[in-house]
Amino acid sequence: MIQTIADLKNSENFFLLAGPCVIEGEEMALRIAERIVEITDRLHIPYVFKGSYRKANRSRLDSFTGIGDEKALKVLAKVRETFGVPVVTDIHAAEEAAMAAEYVDILQIPAFLCRQTDLLVAAAKTGKIVNIKKGQFLSPGAMRFAADKVVEAGNSQVMLTERGTTFGYQDLIVDYRGIPEMQSFGHPVILDVTHSLQQPNQTSGVTGGMPQLIETVAKAGVAVGVDGLFMETHENPAVAKSDGANMLKLDLLEDLLVKLVRIRQALK
Repeated sequence: MIQTIADLKNSENFFLLAGPCVIEGEEMALRIAERIVEITDRLHIPYVFKGSYRKANRSRLDSFTGIGDEKALKVLAKVRETFGVPVVTDIHAAEEAAMAAEYVDILQIPAFLCRQTDLLVAAAKTGKIVNIKKGQFLSPGAMRFAADKVVEAGNSQVMLTERGTTFGYQDLIVDYRGIPEMQSFGHPVILDVTHSLQQPNQTSGVTGGMPQLIETVAKAGVAVGVDGLFMETHENPAVAKSDGANMLKLDLLEDLLVKLVRIRQALK
């Protein structure tokens, strides 16, 4: 079981955080996890199952937020126990840190909350790995201070995630120069491929996306030398309860990962 960042990086490959945007149910989560574990084991990719136990940042009041906190966290724990892989989930407030830490291995700080000191400190104090997503409104250099808050709170297990920068009202863009810049802070850097392709602030109140560019963004990230990749995937994104517009269809994951491993091997 991966317990430290060193475990994740102890590989010639990139590591992968992948799974559905939100936990929709136990059977669905277990099916997705089983398929990704099968693929990543064969390709020797260190793997972390991702699933949000609750979605706090939604465009509309009637948007799906989850199946219930405790129920969803228990699903994450079931994935962990069944497949022997670590799991990661988002937290949204300081009081959630200790609760979520009982079930998961990595606590993820959402991009919009990356400057929230109380949240970062609470996550740090659990002793879990803390993955901080770069705010869409921040430069890569500014993420040094977010990471420092966790380290100064007594936890050196920090990762940073690039997830695109706001470009106008309804688009994001990845500045690949930010990956080596954030790596220079001494923490692993992950590229969130699928969220970087969101198209927020649509007039419908539902976030759009450009999943046809997932392969392009992922290839570029691996070529730049990113430590890990983050991708949300679903058996049928068209019916996903959250972020379906930018998720990768699960059936397409293996072919993509094979291509990305080849790029990584060529760089080595």
